[in-house]
Amino acid sequence: MISAKNVTLAYGKRVLFDEVSLNFMKGNCYGVIGANGAGKSTFLKILSGEIEPNKGTVEISKGERLAVLNQNQFQFDEQTVLNTVLMGHQKMWSIMHEREAIYAKADFSEADGMRAGELEGEFGEMGGYAAESDAGTLLSSLGVVEMYHQSLLKDIPANFKVRVLLAQALFGNPDILLLDEPTNGLDIETIGWLENFLADYENIVLVVSHDRHFLDTVCTHVADVDRAKIKIFSGNYSFWYESSQLMSRQINDKNKKTEDKRQALLDFIARFSANASKSKQATSRKKALEKLNIEEIEPSNRKYPGIIFQPLREVGNQVLNVENLKKSVDGRSLFDKVTFSVNKGDKIAFLSKDPLAVTNFFEIINGQMNADGGKFEWGTTITKAYLPLENSEFFTGGMPLMDWLRQYVPANVTDADEPFLRGFLGKMLFSGDDILKKTNVLSGGEKVRCMVSRMMLQSPNLITLDQPTNHLDLESIQSFNEGCNTFPGIVLLTSHDHTFMQTVANRIIELTPKGIIDRLTTFDEYMEDARVKELRESMYV
Repeated sequence: MISAKNVTLAYGKRVLFDEVSLNFMKGNCYGVIGANGAGKSTFLKILSGEIEPNKGTVEISKGERLAVLNQNQFQFDEQTVLNTVLMGHQKMWSIMHEREAIYAKADFSEADGMRAGELEGEFGEMGGYAAESDAGTLLSSLGVVEMYHQSLLKDIPANFKVRVLLAQALFGNPDILLLDEPTNGLDIETIGWLENFLADYENIVLVVSHDRHFLDTVCTHVADVDRAKIKIFSGNYSFWYESSQLMSRQINDKNKKTEDKRQALLDFIARFSANASKSKQATSRKKALEKLNIEEIEPSNRKYPGIIFQPLREVGNQVLNVENLKKSVDGRSLFDKVTFSVNKGDKIAFLSKDPLAVTNFFEIINGQMNADGGKFEWGTTITKAYLPLENSEFFTGGMPLMDWLRQYVPANVTDADEPFLRGFLGKMLFSGDDILKKTNVLSGGEKVRCMVSRMMLQSPNLITLDQPTNHLDLESIQSFNEGCNTFPGIVLLTSHDHTFMQTVANRIIELTPKGIIDRLTTFDEYMEDARVKELRESMYV
């Protein structure tokens, strides 16, 4: 068990935590949620001992080992990949080196022999003799191929480094596991492996993540950081979200009686429990839903942006025709023989095993990059809005947000006065003096919200979204997802957010070096289709 007792932390007048007392129990996975800046990552650092609170203590049961997902990708640059993972079990690592030092002595004494025997016993109890094999298996499961295992961490591809650090945290079955955004940099298949690993994990896990599907799959509880407090609720993220929204609506309805509210929540819990009984978390972990306490549920205090795309005109019969498009980078084929047409009503999720492929494709069809061959043609009725993966070029100047947005007002809009522009910025939670912020001091999340304001201003009937959840908090992701679901136009999308892809897309197109795979299906059905799996393997050979 790990406990926080009366933990208080403030930076000047800003209070992050005020007298927080919590117990985290074995067998449970806690999803730590909260708005950007609420202190989620800071709380994990307090639990790990990296940050000392102003007041209060953190206590860990005697003999239990705590492991943390390290965020510093350069700390282990001079270590081999395999040794970096082994160093995750610090006690085992120190025993390994002490053993080696004793056996390397030229004047091996009787005392050395006694100490070596003690170390061998401890090493065996820790599973040390299988440690290298276990570490190698863990790395391979996370997609770090064996050819890199003996390489220095500084010499492997950048996208593998975060996987090595994740393997380091998971290694050796720690009693308490603290993970801050563990899915960053992982592909869909690797995220799926991690979901299965944590769903079956028998010890304590605390995880901060903006991936709702991940939280729903692995979490038995939600630790909600709000109003300088942390409250723990049984159930996963979706249950917490739907419950808090339902309670909020009911509190706002002055005509509802208390018993009506209670019965509605009980009905909801019953439906949720029935569905969850088939999920991984219910079959592989404790049935936490049985412990739900309806009295604990309260409305969220967070603000959700209003992401609403309102087309000026309906999409015509011709949307987009693509014929034999191809693109290579540094001699590597990203995609070839890409031929398809977009139809009315399509909301298409684009995939590729090469992370550059979809981004390059989106850049090409939006006129930001040239293809190596082939052609594409947009329909005359189409009004596009594009959210690119990289947006730094849009924020090079230091102009106020109001002036920044004004430069993107369409030519057909004649009354773009301050209240008009404030409306679009306000929907993305820029209110009051926020509109005077300079674009060169914005955070990553604020830049994305500005880009979405710009998109809404275009009144598009087709939107292209390249990793739309990057840098956004859960509230913005939820609103963006719902905005795409209700959007009456065309959506072209790629995302690492499983829920976004599953709930928005009705068609999947995968770009490969040998052509495309094109299916009218949901994302989950596509990924689980055995025939598609066989075809995917052949298309990347």
